[in-house]
Amino acid sequence: MTRVNTTQTNFTAGELSPDLYGRSDLRAYVNGAATLRNVFLRPTGGVSRRDGLRHIASLPGRARLIAFEFNTEQSYLLVFTDQRMDVYLDGAYAFHCVAPWEEWHLPQLSWAQMADTLLVVHPETAPRRITRASHTSWTISVWDYPNDGHRYYEPYYRFAHPLISLTPSDVVGSVTLTASSAVFSANHVGTRLLVRGKPVSISGYTSGTQVSATIHEEIENAYATRDWVEQALSPAHGYARSVTFHKNRLVIGGSRDVPHHIWMSQVGDLFNFDTGEGLDDEAISFDLLSDQLNAIRAVFSASELQVFTSGAEWVVSGDPLTPATVAAIRQTRIGTLGPHCVPPRRVDGATLFVGATGRDLREYLFTDMEQAYQAADLALLARHLIQDPVDMDYDPVRRLLHVVMADGTLATMTNYRAERITAWTLHETDGEIHAVAEVGGDVFVAVERQNGVGLEKFDADTPLDAALPGSDTTPRQTWSGLSHLNGRTVRVLADGADAGTAVVASGSVTLDAPASAVVIGLPFTHEIAPLPPAISGGRGGGPGTLIRLIRATFRLRDTAALWLDTGDGARAQSFQSLGGHAVFDQPPTPVSGDLSIRALGWQRDPMAPLWRVVQDAPLPCTILSVTTEVKVTD
Repeated sequence: MTRVNTTQTNFTAGELSPDLYGRSDLRAYVNGAATLRNVFLRPTGGVSRRDGLRHIASLPGRARLIAFEFNTEQSYLLVFTDQRMDVYLDGAYAFHCVAPWEEWHLPQLSWAQMADTLLVVHPETAPRRITRASHTSWTISVWDYPNDGHRYYEPYYRFAHPLISLTPSDVVGSVTLTASSAVFSANHVGTRLLVRGKPVSISGYTSGTQVSATIHEEIENAYATRDWVEQALSPAHGYARSVTFHKNRLVIGGSRDVPHHIWMSQVGDLFNFDTGEGLDDEAISFDLLSDQLNAIRAVFSASELQVFTSGAEWVVSGDPLTPATVAAIRQTRIGTLGPHCVPPRRVDGATLFVGATGRDLREYLFTDMEQAYQAADLALLARHLIQDPVDMDYDPVRRLLHVVMADGTLATMTNYRAERITAWTLHETDGEIHAVAEVGGDVFVAVERQNGVGLEKFDADTPLDAALPGSDTTPRQTWSGLSHLNGRTVRVLADGADAGTAVVASGSVTLDAPASAVVIGLPFTHEIAPLPPAISGGRGGGPGTLIRLIRATFRLRDTAALWLDTGDGARAQSFQSLGGHAVFDQPPTPVSGDLSIRALGWQRDPMAPLWRVVQDAPLPCTILSVTTEVKVTD
């Protein structure tokens, strides 16, 4: 018999894909785990039971969450549901109003903020600006372009074939415009053209080749001309796909009918897209041209303008950025997931985006060695957790990137590039998460549960999901305000102690004993399991090698409960050796230190973990490291 001691000092590789169970030669294998569910992985290497989800409000349906950072002291959460916008400040409701987006619009919303204004675009609706006047005063309006009478300085584009001409019936005033081929539709009514550089408004539709219009400034003659362009963003050709601010310009990345075009406003005049004579401060307009169609998914402002398309990643540069110096250079050929919008996020100088396959998360970063951008896959070792992301946001306080999946799970990556830490865990709840946003240090999610959709946030003081805390100076048994959990079996934390389960009826629960402070919500289970042991015996190890766990020593920090399974079912462990003690009807005291557990029995399955932590008790649990002592057959 051979006795072996191994120590896993950290979990900084996160949960690894089962495809890697044979790769014990990898550095990640030493610091990885087979299962990390419902835990937060700290950048320092330990794992802790995740925070619970505190119930904030019930929502009328599926939602999109957008952070609005007004200043360092005022951070708002904007909640968009079907034709409604709700505003929350510090987690409390502040305002609501009618919004133009229906529920089916929400996945494709794109936005950018500057000062007190948020710009929101969707390829099927006119772009809007949301302006804050006070906590309880917000307006949503269609973009206003500067104009000189009837000439609007908005984006224009030639949609029709270059050989198609227009013939006006007169040179000014009410006219009939006749096209040499069908180019018009009923949606053109109310849109604008420039014919020979003069502003024209379409007032009526006759056929695909003929419309009624008004020429506002006299043109040279009424002959047929190919010198005409259309309003770029309109009901006829769709609206903007993505938007950002870059070097004091407003940037529009693609539209419904021109997905590969970029418009940049004039410098300092954010809604003026007049290209004029091509002077340095005038607007810029160009196509992304290459050997493939580049449908723009997102435009992102960094040191250079980054453009994420369906098939490649680009940078748009110029020093200074002017119509004469602008250059678009393709960097990588990964592609970005679409058509729904998963906004790229800036983390430690790199831009993180979801690849076109929906199975990878890429780090878009300029490298000195290559003198070019690279797009490393940060999900390569945890591919099984990444499946069709629909939303993501970054929590800079805990260095956690939260990625919402189409199946309602939430994959979280602990990212600390300076220490080469890229570690994934998975969060599951009794319901489906479909949106996430980080606001002022708080992480909010929209969750669809059995009783409807709710707005919730991660909260260390509520260790249950869809949970509400309550307190009273006089202990009582009945607690109300739980209508969002009607009919559900909930877990109760009473005066800090686990009080078991109760059923919510008419929005209330009745406890077995009075309590002064409670947390009531849905339970969740966290699980931690190591990778299959990579230990060789006298016969070389592998299949057929018998392994017996003698002892496992867990280094704990501020842990009030530890349920451990060493092969015979999960059991609560006693902390008496660490100075912990239990007092009847009192909350357990969190302890820190080394807890050793002895185990019995040989293990014949080389793929099974030697131990597992499986715990639904709503009490804190943090594991910093694990040392195992095992015997293997010679």
